[in-house]
Amino acid sequence: MRYNRILLKLSGESLMGEQSYGISPAMLEQYVKDVKEVVGKGVQVAIVIGGGNIFRGLSGASKGMDRVQGDYMGMLATLINSLALQAELEKQGVRTELLGGLAIEPICKEMSRRRAQEAMKEGRVVIIGGGTGNPFFTTDTASTLRAIEIEADVILKGTRVDGVYTADPEKDPTATKYKTLTFAEALGKKLKIMDLTAFALCEENHLPIYVFDMNRPGNLLKVVAGEEIGTLVSD
Repeated sequence: MRYNRILLKLSGESLMGEQSYGISPAMLEQYVKDVKEVVGKGVQVAIVIGGGNIFRGLSGASKGMDRVQGDYMGMLATLINSLALQAELEKQGVRTELLGGLAIEPICKEMSRRRAQEAMKEGRVVIIGGGTGNPFFTTDTASTLRAIEIEADVILKGTRVDGVYTADPEKDPTATKYKTLTFAEALGKKLKIMDLTAFALCEENHLPIYVFDMNRPGNLLKVVAGEEIGTLVSD
């Protein structure tokens, strides 16, 4: 395997499938099958998932809601998705450990590097919900922070697009895909891969980001095994 310890970042919207809101059981099942396949190869896995399919703090703030309260609501939304992911993983026979930026007994313990690393060494998938536990930070930043804490080899950013393009491929048919990018190139071209705080953390800590299409079954294993099916952003 090319990567032995990964942080898989999923968007909350990806769990919607064909729905306009909430969690698609079919999409959840597919994602978990892919994760189970990778765990079966001995790869240590941590997952951070967003909450945009349920609630976004920024969208609430844009409609007049207090930003801090809205961000905490968004953190709780990520925990709802994390619980759904945990339930499906356990259903498919994969052992898990749910940790959170917000400790909510009896749902999850507070995230700590030691807890996460020990759980992964024991073969459990670590799901980290609740963002960073602080308002004003996105789940992009949370996933980067957690990846650095657990000493992951890479952040695998699972999207519905098969990499980073010169423009939005869903809007521009002439857009071309990058196989590799440096952090400096991505910033210079103003490519929206992650928010700037997350991106700066990755660059500073020499943590590569791999963007790929998570909606195609089997792609997660291909990426972990080293197949070049997406875009690698690194030093």
